[in-house]
Amino acid sequence: MNPPKTDARRHHDPEVRGFASDNYAGAHPEVLAALAVANGGHQVAYGEDAYTENLQRIVRSHFGATAEAFPVFNGTGANVVALQAVTDRWGAVICAESAHINVDECGAPERVGGLKLLTVPTPDGKLTPELIDRQAYGWEDEHRAMPQVVSITQSTELGTLYTPEEIRAICEHAHAHGMKVHLDGSRIANAAASLDVPMRTFTNAVGVDILSLGGTKNGAMFGEAVVVINQDAVRRMKHLRKLSMQLASKMRFVSVQLEALFAKDLWLRNARHANEMAQRLAEGVRAVHGVEILHPVQANAVFARLPHDVSERLQKRFRFYFWNEAAGDVRWMCSFDTTEDDVDRFVAALKEEMAR
Repeated sequence: MNPPKTDARRHHDPEVRGFASDNYAGAHPEVLAALAVANGGHQVAYGEDAYTENLQRIVRSHFGATAEAFPVFNGTGANVVALQAVTDRWGAVICAESAHINVDECGAPERVGGLKLLTVPTPDGKLTPELIDRQAYGWEDEHRAMPQVVSITQSTELGTLYTPEEIRAICEHAHAHGMKVHLDGSRIANAAASLDVPMRTFTNAVGVDILSLGGTKNGAMFGEAVVVINQDAVRRMKHLRKLSMQLASKMRFVSVQLEALFAKDLWLRNARHANEMAQRLAEGVRAVHGVEILHPVQANAVFARLPHDVSERLQKRFRFYFWNEAAGDVRWMCSFDTTEDDVDRFVAALKEEMAR
């Protein structure tokens, strides 16, 4: 049977890349190839397919023998489903004030997940046992939402990293209070690449109970997964996923992308490259007088402060976002397909605009 002819047209310049988000990048060619392989014939719907079954083996190789993956459509869905699974109706989640679940998910954890977020200001996006204690109290107070979970992000929303020892300390502290630990791993690959350790080193090996496994920011077309590590920590994951509108009927197309990324080393290659480009960008920016780098560059993000008018002019040449527009803070993200030439052209443009 010959494939039907299509009228598809390209509506963008494939040579244009910016520094706004790693979500701007396309899908990695190896992921696209895997999708084409999975497309043939019929497979059972709603996760009873061969690709989702094989994904379980891959996830266990990274996160231990008890790990189980529940593919979902997106990162917000992964976080909402994961947090629902480890909280009661009266439960609350302690997180950094800058956490994605607090700032960038339109209130979904609270409005859809039905839980309360208890936020803590942090200087670098990272929680500590001492910071957690600012909200870890009142378990028997019926007037206060009960702290039941600590949620951390690796790498954080400010591009910083937890060491395995720091996560272990958080897990031990949380567990001592009867709380569970969720890790938002939308950029978990970048963290592992920068720390140069397996993902298990700062997840199941140190006590994380459940995590959101990112794929989209690291070369997938769409799709993430909730990975349950501690089976005793969760209840009715399948039902929660469906209730939260995150159950894909053709799940093989989510699972095969995660398989393509995590079965071998594509996830690590992509993340290492993005991190290296961020380091190159940071080195170039440091040489520009009047530009201040705000946080340690430990993954694939560079946060900087520069004159507002310079950023506005530069945005007409390259896409990127203000992080705190009033302060002049911006965020520059690198992706698996960012090139050295992209970085060098951006730095040259920054120098030109700063000199005007």
